[in-house]
Amino acid sequence: VFPSLAKAQASVANEVYQQLGQPSIFLFCPTEYCSSLCTPSPSRSCYLLTIGQELLPGIGVIWTGPKVVSQELSATLLEEVEGVLQRRPIIWDNLYANDYDCRRVFLGPYTGRAPGLMPRLHGLLLNPNCELQANFIPIHTLGSWFRSELGSCAHPDCAGAETAATLGDSHDPREGSYSPQEALELALSDWVAEIQRQALEPGG
Repeated sequence: VFPSLAKAQASVANEVYQQLGQPSIFLFCPTEYCSSLCTPSPSRSCYLLTIGQELLPGIGVIWTGPKVVSQELSATLLEEVEGVLQRRPIIWDNLYANDYDCRRVFLGPYTGRAPGLMPRLHGLLLNPNCELQANFIPIHTLGSWFRSELGSCAHPDCAGAETAATLGDSHDPREGSYSPQEALELALSDWVAEIQRQALEPGG
């Protein structure tokens, strides 16, 4: 029926999206969802080019970065992906994911993401450790990174600009200069306080 996998996927996604009344959040995960899966590259992938052309503009597209688990994300790569998809990608960040190796737990700060990425993003999802309690530091330091991005974001249609406006006077003095080490130290301090608080609760 369809000349290619991309055409088929886009057609089905578009139909479902329209049948649901074009919801404000509707996410599509492409078969080629990171650079290492693209042939020969994101900007020259026939599959991604078709997805970008055929998928309705209100549908968000998920992207994990250079690899499935990306140690670094750059504005240059995101710009390339935005060009081929004809929309800013939603990053599905697997930095902390350990479902592929449950013997490992990732407790370091959110890092490897270049400053000023927010104008290139339509959103960001964090795929955490499988162990719930182990995600305090990942989520806490992601919050610190996000706040610093809001503080330094001057792009007119920067993702999160409305959120920045609602934060009011709650800005951190270190906005715009994210430090993974400082974020880690702050997260550890708050985590210890949370552990102590829980220990004092009945049955803690």
